[in-house]
Amino acid sequence: MGAMAGRALPSLGRVQLTDLIASEGLPSDSYKISMSTLSQSLAQYSAAIIQFPLGDDALLRSGLESARLFFHQRTYAATEMVRTSDPRDWCKTSGYYADPQLGQETYDFRPGLTQMESTNPMELPPAGLPDMFAVLGKAARDILDAISYSLNLRSISFMEILDNFPLRSNEISSSVLSVCCHGRSSFQAAHGTLIGHDDSQLVMFPDHEPQMDKSLITLSKSDKAGLHIRDEHGRWLLVDDLGPQEAIVYPGLALYWATAGYIKPAMHRIEVSSLQGNMYGRCSLSFKLMPRSMATLCCSEMVAAGHGVGSQFQHPIGVDDFMQSYHPTDQVLNRHGFQSYTFSSAPDGAGSLKATLKKRKTSTKCKPLPPSKRLRLEAQRVLKQRVQDIADKKGIKLRFCSLKECEEHIHSLDSPCLSVRTELGWPQGVPFVHPHDLPNKAKVGFLEAYEPGWAASQDMELNLIETGQASQHSANCNSLFHNHSAYYSLGS
Repeated sequence: MGAMAGRALPSLGRVQLTDLIASEGLPSDSYKISMSTLSQSLAQYSAAIIQFPLGDDALLRSGLESARLFFHQRTYAATEMVRTSDPRDWCKTSGYYADPQLGQETYDFRPGLTQMESTNPMELPPAGLPDMFAVLGKAARDILDAISYSLNLRSISFMEILDNFPLRSNEISSSVLSVCCHGRSSFQAAHGTLIGHDDSQLVMFPDHEPQMDKSLITLSKSDKAGLHIRDEHGRWLLVDDLGPQEAIVYPGLALYWATAGYIKPAMHRIEVSSLQGNMYGRCSLSFKLMPRSMATLCCSEMVAAGHGVGSQFQHPIGVDDFMQSYHPTDQVLNRHGFQSYTFSSAPDGAGSLKATLKKRKTSTKCKPLPPSKRLRLEAQRVLKQRVQDIADKKGIKLRFCSLKECEEHIHSLDSPCLSVRTELGWPQGVPFVHPHDLPNKAKVGFLEAYEPGWAASQDMELNLIETGQASQHSANCNSLFHNHSAYYSLGS
């Protein structure tokens, strides 16, 4: 791949969908830059802006207009369908339902299940749903392919867990297109929703418990701004004040799990404070690319690509079980995030990226060292996870000290780390794996002791270790494997 990106984006990344569509042969410069922008935006903001080609914007605009008309003409009764929270129904939702407490109405279009014809004119669904499902579904798959490329995964990595393309006879889509309406005045009046309560926070964000989708990725387009997503610093950002050709994409929990936590799911909420008294409310189209219910989520492709996989991701889980499980937001958001990359080639008009590359070329401090920075960081992350796993099993609460705290005593037994080593039962003579404790080659060798062949799988793709260094690297691995054999007994 390339070097890990150190360039932060000042705002959400904007990417043209056509630049993310893969083609045979070597990737183009526009593909590399677009993919890098996408990955960096997901890392910083848990979202990115996708610019659709001309023609698709007209379809999305007409879809939103159809949604406004659909919800506006509905009348209500005491028997109006209210969606249940039964997690077993995650892949069975179809048609209209309402949630009066949130002031939200939804129509789910699910191919293979949703009936597009009705004898009752009042029950006709919004127009153009099959066409919008096809356009947004194709876009979601292209975006997912770009994400897999950025993680150095094979092109078919997610194919096994997705629906057939197209669906076969009698199959029901796991993915769903949800047409939503928030805060419409006549709906609020009929159901007495919480707009108008004294609690201003509830009025602004009715679903005051922030949400995380269980999708792989979600594409969302609205007629009014109101979607807020939390960034890497915990700030809530308004992300859908967009142009007519633009939509928001954000990752969900299924992608978080399938990538061993490298891509954090977006935490989001809807603002409705500006909708009071609005006749039409806020309408939106949300396409959720879901894994098929009979598939299994596992991280074997991440392992094959040389990524470290934490213990919580090492056991495969069925998609149906995953969707019915509860995933606490605090546990998800406290884990490591997505690794993003830049590339060494760019077109002449690539402004800041070209300047960055020129600066790297003239800087003596940026000289690459084998093994690559990416490999070293990956090794130390996995090593740190190994120590944490042992501590969790022994019920020990760890605090990893910083390089500044440890730089004077990393080779001393009489150090602030001694008590932690003693509690863990760390063998004498074996370096303690703080991220900075081991020399670069030892980090790789130590990891090799746990997962034989891991470093070799990286060498093939990244050309990290030259032929003259290979024998020395192998010797280091073998030596460390014997020196660290006592470690295996700690985790048992």
